[in-house]
Amino acid sequence: MEARVGDADHQALKVWLRLLACTTQIENEIRRRLRTQFGMTLARFDYLAQLYRQPEGLRMSALSRYLMVTGGNVTALTDDLEAEGLVLRETDAGDRRSFKVALTPAGRKAFEKVAQIHEGWVIELLGGLVPAQKHELHELLGRLRVHLSQSQENNA
Repeated sequence: MEARVGDADHQALKVWLRLLACTTQIENEIRRRLRTQFGMTLARFDYLAQLYRQPEGLRMSALSRYLMVTGGNVTALTDDLEAEGLVLRETDAGDRRSFKVALTPAGRKAFEKVAQIHEGWVIELLGGLVPAQKHELHELLGRLRVHLSQSQENNA
């Protein structure tokens, strides 16, 4: 897509397409490596990462929102990971109609192993930038996020 943009196109469109192309390339490579080295999907990695950040666990509905997937997808992942002993699903004490999911000690250990390798991949994939460029890009993207949040609030 990026190659179809000409010099006369709006700069914002060029930036958007470049961001999209870079994100897609990085995501595809991470997907490939997770599949090859761990037999894991990116969805499973993201699921485990969300639970890792919340040691007390999450309601399945919150997990679905964070992952931006349907409840059915979360249920299927939970079923698989529970069968492997990586997560524990319990009825939520605060709402008996809901289930709460948390990593087991084995799940936490397994995620930490994959996450450490994943971090190395990201460092490698962004290795074409020197530290000052990574810092500048991070700052610029942070400003963009603030702007996007403000725009969404204004248009809500």
